[in-house]
Amino acid sequence: MILSVFNYPITRLPNYPMPDSASQLARLYQAGFDIQTLERFPRAVGVVRDNCIALLEATPEGLKIAATPGWRMGESIGVLVEQSGRQVFVHKSETVEATAERLETLRRFREDLDKILAAAA
Repeated sequence: MILSVFNYPITRLPNYPMPDSASQLARLYQAGFDIQTLERFPRAVGVVRDNCIALLEATPEGLKIAATPGWRMGESIGVLVEQSGRQVFVHKSETVEATAERLETLRRFREDLDKILAAAA
């Protein structure tokens, strides 16, 4: 039986090296990221560190960020927005102040996440 991707037999696909999602997850774990499955996002895996969270999805090119990383608020992502002239993380009716320390933590989180995922590409 020949498997197919988008109706194109795998046996005919070019032989390009593909990132291994398991090794990407291992590198993330070694860098201090907590790997979690989230019931609300069954097609993604959550990576959490220092109260920052991002959702990753498996693609043919390896794991990719599926949504803009944000501040963890329960099992959800608080997105960074501006309200009344100040930056805050918001999820539904909950709001968390986007302090300079939190913004720096999120910046480092995103930078480290990008580096690890790009290393496998």
